[in-house]
Amino acid sequence: MEGNKKREHIFAICAYKESPYLEECILSLEKQIRKSSIIMVTSTPNKYIEELSRKYEIPLFINHGEHGITQDWNFAYQCANARYVTIAHQDDVYLPDYWQKSYEYLRRAKRPLIVFGDYGELRKDQPILNNRLLKMKRLMLMPLKIKVFWSSKFVRRRILSFGCPICCPSVTFAKEHLQEPIFKAGFRSAEDWEAWEKLSKEKGSFVYVNKILMYHRIHEGSETSIILGDDARKREDFIMFRKFWPKPIARILVKLYSSSEKSNKL
Repeated sequence: MEGNKKREHIFAICAYKESPYLEECILSLEKQIRKSSIIMVTSTPNKYIEELSRKYEIPLFINHGEHGITQDWNFAYQCANARYVTIAHQDDVYLPDYWQKSYEYLRRAKRPLIVFGDYGELRKDQPILNNRLLKMKRLMLMPLKIKVFWSSKFVRRRILSFGCPICCPSVTFAKEHLQEPIFKAGFRSAEDWEAWEKLSKEKGSFVYVNKILMYHRIHEGSETSIILGDDARKREDFIMFRKFWPKPIARILVKLYSSSEKSNKL
């Protein structure tokens, strides 16, 4: 834990190996209009990560336990001693008003579970605000533009039954209303979708900020791009669709969904 005093909000950066984008991510968090604390966690400690931790005076936590995407995210969540936590992905960039806007919307909800915003993509350092995938996700999230639907289990489960439009690094968790662990070990590509499906059954609100708050970077070394190159995604997508649909419909949706996700390929 970071100290004994619980903070309002913490960005917990998951650092992995030697990402050339890590410092840019850190700088975007340092520039937040509403100030937050920052910590960094890693299961691959190295000189590069340690030097950036010292340079920006960011507490560094080493995961000596089980390694993996979900394990590292859960470890980051546990290390963040704050009321609200954002698990920041090392390749991504957060806009200066990310936490300010998220906090404003959180205050409008009675029992927030998560708050998340719209996002753009970074491809070869160029911001992409619209493509087929982004437009489809915004269409899926349209019902959550209406505040009364934030707390509707029916509405959010109907949204998730057609795929995962919630961008994981854009999510801030309201720790006081959530049980741990957030992410289920064993998933490689649908770990966030599985978490939202689980949380969608809980009493509380999915708070949606209908504004671009961050940029998700798409590049050849990203975990998303790597996973799209094997069958792991299709297997996990089928598991998720089966939580909502019978097998024949789930198989059809997997084919449609995998086709739409191809925009993540460079």
